[in-house]
Amino acid sequence: MPENGALTDVDPQVVAEREHLDASRTALRAMREDTLSMKAQGGTGWSTEVLNLALQARAAALVDRPGVPLFFGRLDYAAEAESEFHGEHYYVGRRHVHDGHGDPMVVDWRAPVSLAFYRASGKQPMGLALRRRFGFSGGVLTAIEDEPFGGDAAIEPAGGSDILRQEIERPRTGPMRDIVATIQPEQDEIVRADLSTSICVQGAPGTGKTAVGLHRVAFLLYAHRERIKRGGALIVGPNRQFLKYIEQVLPALGEIDVAQATVAELVDRAPVRAVEDGAAARLKGDARMAEVLARAVWSHIEEPAEALLVVRGSRRWRVPAYELAEHIEALRGRDVRYGAGRTMLGQRIAHSVLTRMEQAGESPDDRVQNAVARSQPVRKAVDQAWPAVDPAKLLHALFGSPERLASATDGLLTPEEQQMLLWPKPPRSAGAARWTAADVVLLDELADLLERTASLAHVVVDEAQDLSAMQLRAVARRCTTGSVTVLGDIAQATTPWATGSWTVALEHLGKTDAHIEELTQGFRVPRQVIEYAARLLPSIAPELAPPTSVRQQGGGLEVRAVADDAELARRLAETVRDALDDEGSIGLIAADADLDRIGKLLAKAGIAATRLDAEDSEGESAGESAEETAGASAGVSAGKSEDASDEAEVNRLVLVPATLAKGLEYDQVIVVEPGAIAEAEHDALLGLRRLYVVLTRAVTRLTVLHARPLPAELAV
Repeated sequence: MPENGALTDVDPQVVAEREHLDASRTALRAMREDTLSMKAQGGTGWSTEVLNLALQARAAALVDRPGVPLFFGRLDYAAEAESEFHGEHYYVGRRHVHDGHGDPMVVDWRAPVSLAFYRASGKQPMGLALRRRFGFSGGVLTAIEDEPFGGDAAIEPAGGSDILRQEIERPRTGPMRDIVATIQPEQDEIVRADLSTSICVQGAPGTGKTAVGLHRVAFLLYAHRERIKRGGALIVGPNRQFLKYIEQVLPALGEIDVAQATVAELVDRAPVRAVEDGAAARLKGDARMAEVLARAVWSHIEEPAEALLVVRGSRRWRVPAYELAEHIEALRGRDVRYGAGRTMLGQRIAHSVLTRMEQAGESPDDRVQNAVARSQPVRKAVDQAWPAVDPAKLLHALFGSPERLASATDGLLTPEEQQMLLWPKPPRSAGAARWTAADVVLLDELADLLERTASLAHVVVDEAQDLSAMQLRAVARRCTTGSVTVLGDIAQATTPWATGSWTVALEHLGKTDAHIEELTQGFRVPRQVIEYAARLLPSIAPELAPPTSVRQQGGGLEVRAVADDAELARRLAETVRDALDDEGSIGLIAADADLDRIGKLLAKAGIAATRLDAEDSEGESAGESAEETAGASAGVSAGKSEDASDEAEVNRLVLVPATLAKGLEYDQVIVVEPGAIAEAEHDALLGLRRLYVVLTRAVTRLTVLHARPLPAELAV
């Protein structure tokens, strides 16, 4: 084989592997054509329609993507291996492909036979004689690397796998793509965890945690398809921009039936019309609010004051007040939802009447009991003792009445905290209320207190470190009987209401038995950059292990101190011009309040730039996806060609407010005045965490410019 796996068109291995690739694509097209030719017949019209929809979904999953390699590896099992696969070889790819006889041409990366591609090592070859990796460019097979197994250790390519390194470092443009060709053993263990297992992934910048979470969903759909389809799966992201960015990952793996939503969309109980200060939002996100709301709901129940009289024909049946009270107390003891208890109370009262009818010699049946439960006297008694509750009206009354709020918060909130919740001028009605985002989460909690929220089979929640206790409870309601994959980084928790601990977050999610896995090895952020940013970790997240990077080469870091603002302006223009001489995207990140001034300085120097917040005003940007991001969310495309338009060239330089930097990634990042970024937050800890996010956005080079002193943590 030619050195370093480089191939020529006359290499017999190239010819053979490309022929297999072409034959596999032909087989995939045949599989799709067979699916499209099927017609649902027989049964009812409804069942025929369901089957037709299933066939259409199957056909959609079989669409070939010419630019995406159909397979990326080959496994040759040793003839003498103690394995059911001994003597066989398999091509590992994104989906299963079979020929006209049903024999596999490509096996799904999730199949048991593919496990060795990710887990085999010299000490544990897993029956392999050879592992082959394929390199592709634009869908064309361009490189081969072989790892023979035998003796005491596998023979790895000198300096590690060039194909693996190049795939990891390949510039990202457009939406996020899958990482099935580069999944590492520690990532694979998380991906293949059983459906019954809940997992929390604490991942440093660039460790691939978002991709791991998405690939776990794909694996679960493969291993537990019917159960997932019955129960449903959901991906929860921090905002719609993030979900737009990741939306092509699962379809590329042949999975198209996974719902996606933001937390705001999950709890869409009322239109958000107002914004409140951080202190009030933090209080409304506090776990104590769950008890406040529960008290407010159950306070509506009243002790029956008089007996109930039910007329049936010529007979009258009396249920004394103490018996009605006993029914209420029994239902309260069962810990039922408020709405369900209200329905059950009517049936219990009706049963008491039927018992009296039977004692009098009558023979009532279930129809009689239902009729009694629906009768006006019983409905009136239920309305008086267990009245109906509307979430919006309840919260409107709670925040508008000092007396009601004091009663619901007694012993839970201080008088000062109660005052923060009260509306200075209560709206006339719940419909006129200007609800905030935190209020809507409370409305969702109230709705669940009334009627149980349906549970899904599996939920993935990304950027979970930024969620409040009440937001976590909202997610928990969607997976009470299912499992959850929690993704995030405590060091990047930048919201005032963040829980700050995975143990606490998992308690709010109701998954205290979840496994916490920590990913510290990054694949995109250069070593120099991640080590510089990690100086902040002892202050912002001392419990976390310092991150590392597999990228020992190919990155750069420069920290430039200047004498004053005038020199800063000159150096800034020079740095930007130098960056524009290289290919790739450029993100200039500064404190939000400084960005206008910086834009004017650049304009004065004749340098045009795009403002990120002029294009996207969604607040906190896409969740941590540094391992797979591209700045495309800012209208940026890395690596513009020489004939790119002037407008595209302008878009290469993006001015990024520090508060919007999370989740974005640029080939080059220029950070101006780190001290100002840290000090812009009202809380010192949050300020340093914000700075940590900013410093970890570069995938090639980070330049720091400052006239003010650096934060002490960086000045070591």
